[in-house]
Amino acid sequence: MRGPSFIPSRQFRSSPETRPWLLAILIAAERWMAERRNRNALLELSDDQLKDIGLSRGQTESDVHVYSRY
Repeated sequence: MRGPSFIPSRQFRSSPETRPWLLAILIAAERWMAERRNRNALLELSDDQLKDIGLSRGQTESDVHVYSRY
């Protein structure tokens, strides 16, 4: 016998109506992780290295300037 919190798994299967939403969520999560990796890579650079690519430390720490490697 199962407890009162048991919910059959068939209720959680994706239907054709929910698949575009799931894909959008996965794409957004992948972009967020790529932006985070890029931001962390910029934060690891020295001030001289940042100057070589035309950035300052303040620009790398702000959310306004998001650089990606796409």
